[in-house]
Amino acid sequence: MVNSTQTSYFTFNAYFDSSDLKYLCFVIVMLLYVLILCANVLLIVIICMNRSLHEPMYLFLCSLFVNELYGSTGLFPFLLLQILSDIHTVSVHFCFLQIFCVYSYGSVEFANLAIMSYDRYLAICYPLQYNTHMTSDKVAMLITLSWLSSFLAIVVMISLIVPLQLCGNIINKVYCDNYSIVKLACYDTTVNNIYGLIATCLTILCPVSLILYTYMKILKVCFSGSKQTRQKAVSTCTPHLASLINFSFGCFFEIIQSRFNMSSVPVVLRIFLSLYFITCQPLFSPVLYGLNLSNIRIICKSLLFSEM
Repeated sequence: MVNSTQTSYFTFNAYFDSSDLKYLCFVIVMLLYVLILCANVLLIVIICMNRSLHEPMYLFLCSLFVNELYGSTGLFPFLLLQILSDIHTVSVHFCFLQIFCVYSYGSVEFANLAIMSYDRYLAICYPLQYNTHMTSDKVAMLITLSWLSSFLAIVVMISLIVPLQLCGNIINKVYCDNYSIVKLACYDTTVNNIYGLIATCLTILCPVSLILYTYMKILKVCFSGSKQTRQKAVSTCTPHLASLINFSFGCFFEIIQSRFNMSSVPVVLRIFLSLYFITCQPLFSPVLYGLNLSNIRIICKSLLFSEM
């Protein structure tokens, strides 16, 4: 029996060490990371530097882009090192740090998407009272609450896995995750499983329920409102819905893969699905919002083509 405090490292069992594929994978992952960095940093700078964009919707977007940079940086540099390495191990402390980054990224993402849907609900259903309801103090409070509550929930989760007594140190993935370590425990993990369900409800089901409720109200207003109201709803809600569906799709496959035996699925596909929610969301969100929101699109064009 091995205690988690005595175990100095975990070993990843999902990497393949083909010399030809190794460097190809490294180049692909590096390009993805550079694209994510450039796209998200560009939009963060645009929103921060232009006073015309210091409105609630764009500030919530800025929080979203910062979170996607945070989540990507918590995973991609680690992946790049592991791809080039011949020994796929990680220290226990870094493993817990990575769990904190990846899980808090997912929690903050859902919280941000829920706040953005609430903001659109107020703007479309109560346009005359919008500025009264969505003040600068309320915007700051909602953003702060989304980050702090997510961090707190993940800190509690990690505090429950740190003292676990482990009977192994092999993780069948390409990065650390909570349930992979819980499965290594020698004794009963009922408390961990119960808190995992509670945390899932708080960080996923509650935000998604709020989003569904707000969109039901928005649809009701759209069907009974003017053509202008419908156009406003479509232009601002389409990228948000696409972002939500994309992220939920990635999280669904991550949860399924963690909880059920996926040995019949090819290794490459399992790796892709486990990385989807933290790779495609930071890559697609800047494109979705940058192309669909006219204010951001105009400023991007002026910056990129001003020298031409």
